[in-house]
Amino acid sequence: MNMITFMLTASILLSLALTALNFWLTQMTPDSEKLSPYECGFDPLGSARLPFSIRFFLVAILFLLFDLEIALLLPLPWATQLKHPTTTLTWTSTIILLLTLGLMYEWAQGGLEWAE
Repeated sequence: MNMITFMLTASILLSLALTALNFWLTQMTPDSEKLSPYECGFDPLGSARLPFSIRFFLVAILFLLFDLEIALLLPLPWATQLKHPTTTLTWTSTIILLLTLGLMYEWAQGGLEWAE
């Protein structure tokens, strides 16, 4: 099996696994905050001078971190044309593993929770 076929198969299997996991883990009980048109969770009619929670900025920084790390993976399809594509696959798998471990750590520490 050549590298392109392997990468396509791995991408499809990972996408299907994550989609199935999403359907399995999500909560399907809408409440008033989920049904409101404002997704930020703040009262739009209250005072504009209320301070933001530091958790909001932490989640924003985590988003930027993961977004920039994904940008490192963009050259991956072209890297299959190198002499040793398995080296590229190893480094890519290492990056994805580190990102996954970091996300699991933040989740376990409660860094992704809005309420304190």
